[in-house]
Amino acid sequence: MSTAFAVHPTSHYQRLSTKLQKGHRDFGATERSAVTVLAADPYNRSRQHKIKKLEGVATGEGQYRLAVGRWRFRYDILGQVILLSYCGLRREDTY
Repeated sequence: MSTAFAVHPTSHYQRLSTKLQKGHRDFGATERSAVTVLAADPYNRSRQHKIKKLEGVATGEGQYRLAVGRWRFRYDILGQVILLSYCGLRREDTY
């Protein structure tokens, strides 16, 4: 029996999201998919998602990262609330 988490964006996340929706047609569907994943399993206990706890990152700066295709979402978990703090494309110089 799993409990659902409430997903809330920060004001910074909302600004980034609005800008990305204007420039990328696929972002809206990806964002909805990410919110669905985070509401159900933000700790990735099922091991089905590309979620990583980031080392050396303070609370409020996005301690966890979810990868959905070429998109990255950073978030914090505060009890039963997920705070989305960042969304963006994977950096091209990553690999």
